[in-house]
Amino acid sequence: MRRLLPVPSTPDEPEVDLVEAYAYPPDRTWLRANMVASLDGAAQAPDGLSAGLSSPADKRVFGVLRGLADVIVVGAATVRQEGYRPPRPRPAYAAARAAAGQLPAPVIAIVSRSLAIDFTTPLFTEAVTPTIVITCEEAQPKGLAAAAEYGDVLLAGRDRVDLGVALDALAARGLTRQLTEGGPHVLAQIAACGRLDELCLTVSPLLTSGPAHRLLAGPTLAEAQAMRPISILEEDGALFSRYVRA
Repeated sequence: MRRLLPVPSTPDEPEVDLVEAYAYPPDRTWLRANMVASLDGAAQAPDGLSAGLSSPADKRVFGVLRGLADVIVVGAATVRQEGYRPPRPRPAYAAARAAAGQLPAPVIAIVSRSLAIDFTTPLFTEAVTPTIVITCEEAQPKGLAAAAEYGDVLLAGRDRVDLGVALDALAARGLTRQLTEGGPHVLAQIAACGRLDELCLTVSPLLTSGPAHRLLAGPTLAEAQAMRPISILEEDGALFSRYVRA
């Protein structure tokens, strides 16, 4: 993988160190999103999944971002569609995570108002750290009971999920290196409440057309959020960019 920005790699430079390239800012809460899109802006391939837009290099970046994070915030629809499983401790990150006071693996935090979640999947039954379910106080009582039995419930908001409250609560638990993998509806809510610090965007060298969601799928933001690029990497035609809040 070669660097295009801020300073292009030279032919004699070693491979980009992805752990160094994607390191979190120290001593602060930071939320980054990791998303992939086609050249024409689709956030999913024609089959409705993001995997068709990915590549071996994208999977490496995906693994690094997870290896650095404390918590992965994701919508319940994405969990169902993409077949999420619990993150496993990875030896390559064990020493650094222990030194930083992190859990052996990041914890998954699922955002769901309806609690239409299968609590018997490995995401709950095999998680190293109990999976967090972010919901609201007026969620269905039966669903709340099941979430409390199989996971760790975080209530944020009365009749709808307030993601600003939820992200603050995660930070209060020490989960300050925050990562979201979407989907587009959750990412739109995060941006709307002003919590998106960084977007890690993989641009796949594919054209798809069709009715796929944009990266953010929700109401127009009250005020457009300006972002500035700080890094662009490239491999096999795919671009790996980092944009931070301007």
